[in-house]
Amino acid sequence: MPGHAPPVTDERDALLAYLAQQRQSLRVTAHGLTEEQARSAPSASELGIAGLIKHAARCERGWTDLVLQRTRGPERTADEDDASDFVLTAGETLAGVLEDYAQAAAETDAVVRGIADLGQPVPVPKGLPWFPADVEAWSVRWVLLHLIEETARHGGHADIIRETIDGATLYPLMAAAEQWPDPWFSPWEPPHAG
Repeated sequence: MPGHAPPVTDERDALLAYLAQQRQSLRVTAHGLTEEQARSAPSASELGIAGLIKHAARCERGWTDLVLQRTRGPERTADEDDASDFVLTAGETLAGVLEDYAQAAAETDAVVRGIADLGQPVPVPKGLPWFPADVEAWSVRWVLLHLIEETARHGGHADIIRETIDGATLYPLMAAAEQWPDPWFSPWEPPHAG
């Protein structure tokens, strides 16, 4: 996916293509990182690249669950901190969160492809401060647009974190990760130990 979403045939393809592009931009920020670098939080915030990818997978599953009106387990309460969403536990790895994110993405795509009408209502959960009390339902279309926006925001966070780690930026990372045949950017290469 050299830097742009591919041509699309309809609205559903467009929304899924742009979501896929934003997912890939987030994923590629982890290209070539060591486990320690992926877990690090080198900027003023506590965010790290692996933690952002873990969080993106959790969020995507949460929105897919809302679309399907499915519950996977206990819901987060209004007074519960979500900081653990952004941090890998001792048993989690960068490879594991990347695989989990790929699985969450595949499930979202399959669910969206199986819905006949993107205008289908998605009831807004009640009693949680991060959801508006005055909105009864969003559409599946709205959920997809929100996922694109949220993924892009976290991708921007990851861009800054990655540049802080080793100076790498998005397009050279994409050229390296995707092995662009004729890149217009020099593909990123790991720093040489000297």
